[in-house]
Amino acid sequence: MSEEIDIVIREALPSDAAEVIRFLEKTAVETDFLSMGSEGVQLTLEEEELHLERIVEAENVCLLVALLGKKVIAAASLTGNQEPKLCHIAELGVSVERDYWGFGLGTNLVTELIEWAIETERVRRIELTVQARNQRAIDLYRKVGFVEEGVMQRGVFSDGVYLDVYLMSKMIDPD
Repeated sequence: MSEEIDIVIREALPSDAAEVIRFLEKTAVETDFLSMGSEGVQLTLEEEELHLERIVEAENVCLLVALLGKKVIAAASLTGNQEPKLCHIAELGVSVERDYWGFGLGTNLVTELIEWAIETERVRRIELTVQARNQRAIDLYRKVGFVEEGVMQRGVFSDGVYLDVYLMSKMIDPD
């Protein structure tokens, strides 16, 4: 018997600031695959509201949230470079609350962001880094068309150990 849940995926709004902070601080300690840890976001509610307002106004930045009711249970972002020669490049980030792993939320969010990038006609390259040991995420990225470009040896330091990180990318070409 499978369980169904009703999830809404949409762009984050400044009014989501408190819930986004709660989500980020929760997911930061649920897994060792994220760059943020127990230190949390270190932003005030007002700073996060301003940050989300800037995202809404930006041409090459998008933050999607997956909501179960009013609760953020997953989020994914594309953060475009602001330098004129690099503004076609956006970095991808994805996080899902542990209780909702395996529901396809990460795939849905990444797919939505790829569609957003295609529609912007501004983002032409999406890149990300992922720990080499995070096979589940690597499989997701490959499934939606990302390829490995290289290995960053000692790309992250966690629990006293240096870990390799893959650099992956996906080109966004107009159809």
